[in-house]
Amino acid sequence: MNTEATLPLTPAQRRRHIVLGVLRGLAVATALTLAYYLLPLDRLEKTPLWIVIAIGVVALAGVTIHQVRAVLRASVPAVRAVQALAIIAPLFLLLFAATYFAMSQTSSDTFNSSQLTRTDTLYFTVTTFSSVGFGDIVATSEIGRVLVTVQMLLNLIVLGAVVRILISAVQLARQGATHEPNQG
Repeated sequence: MNTEATLPLTPAQRRRHIVLGVLRGLAVATALTLAYYLLPLDRLEKTPLWIVIAIGVVALAGVTIHQVRAVLRASVPAVRAVQALAIIAPLFLLLFAATYFAMSQTSSDTFNSSQLTRTDTLYFTVTTFSSVGFGDIVATSEIGRVLVTVQMLLNLIVLGAVVRILISAVQLARQGATHEPNQG
């Protein structure tokens, strides 16, 4: 399974893998956040909502599949799984925030506050994800409520299924590593 030799890592090598994995995850999350703030999302007002959602779902599925495969090939799969989650979770949140932003720009009656900013929709997405839902921003249109409901259901899937898939990938990668002869 692993593409690299499966020799035991020294503590220094393990720390290096952990630090680099965390830094990569943070770098990708930062890049995704910058893209969210810099992309011309306000130009999506003429694009049908289902296309915006479909692109987001395809992007999220593609990134998730790529990340699971990377965990399966990693020399330190647990670190790679944490990095994968540090990429998948922000992407998930930012895709919903972008969709809510586009909805707010298209129809001022989607939320109780008209013309939400990118920060407003990111805040709303994170509070919905964390199940806090302060109530200061709420979906008021039917399509808005449907999409928020979809997000809440997908929150459970991301928290449950994606984490479980990553844990399974770590276990598979480790099993493959213990069954492969040392190549060194």
